Amino acid sequence: MTTITRHDIEIEISGNLPPVGTNAPSFSLAATDLADVSLNDFIGKKVLLNIFPSIDTPTCAKSVRAFNEQAASMDNTIVLCISPDLPYAHKRFCEVENIDNVVALSTFRNPEFGRDYGVTMISTQRRGLLARAVVVIDGKGKVIYTELVPELTQEPDYQAALRSL
Repeated sequence: MTTITRHDIEIEISGNLPPVGTNAPSFSLAATDLADVSLNDFIGKKVLLNIFPSIDTPTCAKSVRAFNEQAASMDNTIVLCISPDLPYAHKRFCEVENIDNVVALSTFRNPEFGRDYGVTMISTQRRGLLARAVVVIDGKGKVIYTELVPELTQEPDYQAALRSL
């Protein structure tokens, strides 16, 4: 079983990130307007998945801000910020923070996303939330970079993810 930590407390997660070189698992998630958005909507573009537990935590908010500023300006690239938060929470955060270069998506209708990407926390009080991870997918749907952040309070390696693009 794969584990991460939060302040030295181990948290089991549901599996492993999709291996580099494999096809990214398909998904359909809810946008801030409740519309369904799928991975297939971005065929031909590089897609960076910024996966996290909740937009209402400091580290998660930092990652959305950072990717909004850094990766969103890259050519032919889309950044999807994904968490179990309701679309309304994503919308509120993006409006308050003037976040407009990323697509905020909720897994609330499709919790299988966490299972398919191997990031659902399955132990401790955080069970059901998603671990912090980054997955980069090329324009043909192949995984080209992954990072499972080992400590939940730690930010992802932004530069490594951006270099993969």
